[in-house]
Order: sequence, then C-alpha cells, then structure tokens
Amino acid sequence: MARAPSWTGEVVAIHIADEAEARMRSVDRIRAIPGKGLEGDRYFRESGTYSDRPDPGREVTLIESEAIEAMARDNQITIPPGATRRNVTTRGAPLNHLVGHEFEVGRVRLLGIKLCEPCSHLESLTQKGIIAGLVHRGGLRAKILTEGDIRVGDAIVPGGLPSKSGKTLVGATTEDH
Repeated sequence: MARAPSWTGEVVAIHIADEAEARMRSVDRIRAIPGKGLEGDRYFRESGTYSDRPDPGREVTLIESEAIEAMARDNQITIPPGATRRNVTTRGAPLNHLVGHEFEVGRVRLLGIKLCEPCSHLESLTQKGIIAGLVHRGGLRAKILTEGDIRVGDAIVPGGLPSKSGKTLVGATTEDH
C-alpha cells in the first residue's frame, strides 16, 4: 500500500532568461528536457553566466516563496520571484530536504542535486544584502530525470527515496552558481 506524502507543494511561478544577465521573464509553462534543462532558458541554450562549467544542477533551479517572504521580513529586502534568478518558485515544498532525493513537479521527475546558495553575482544583479537574506534558503539545484511540461499550479510531491548513487552534495560555493 502506497503511503501518502507528508507534504505537497505547488509551483507558483516559472521564470527563464534568454541569456546571461538578461532579465528573467515569467512563463505559465515550460518544457523540461533531461540533460539540457528548461527549453528557452539561458542554461538550455548554453548562454548562461556559468555555462562554461557544466553541471546537472544547472538544469533547473527552484526557490521557496516562503524564503523570499522571510528575506523581506527578516532582512527588509523585497524582490519579485524572478529577481532571485531561480526558475521555479514553489510554495509548501521543503526544498532543502530534497537534496539527494527524487521528487515530482507535475509529471516531471527531478533529482535534488545541491542547495543553490546565493552568490556575489546574484547580489550584483539585484541589491546588496541578498546573500545574507537568502543564505541556506536560496533554493535547490535539480537534475531533470523525465521529459515533460512544468506548469504554474502543478503539484510538487516527494519521491521518497534517496538517489541511487548515494551521493548527497549539501551546500554550494559561489563558484557553483
């Protein structure tokens, strides 16, 4: 008998940029392609700031809307979800706990690779204080395991099992961004 997930999250926004440092734009849905990323995004096109450093964790990035709200509350820094430079903004999904675990976003299966810590590049594109405001809550880098569309409103549910490789990379350096 399958056990009900202990939590269910939701996609509240999706953002992509055409190239490095370009303004993020909101879309209602996006095609996720394993080994490539999100169709139309800078890393899919290999034109992102860090595209010269391939990493499966660049395929899709997620951030909790709760983290953005906490930064506004705790650090008095208010930015729209797209300004975080993360692709998928969530609500109700404990992203830090998904490092090393598979989970589903709509019909797309992802693997949490490592935390997406804020870096000086992000701060240079937004405002001073972003690093402090998002440290340890800057989101999650994930690898796309199955192809499909991700839509605003899609459910996010845990997959339940750690990755088969046994590798769990926690945290990231500014060079990993």
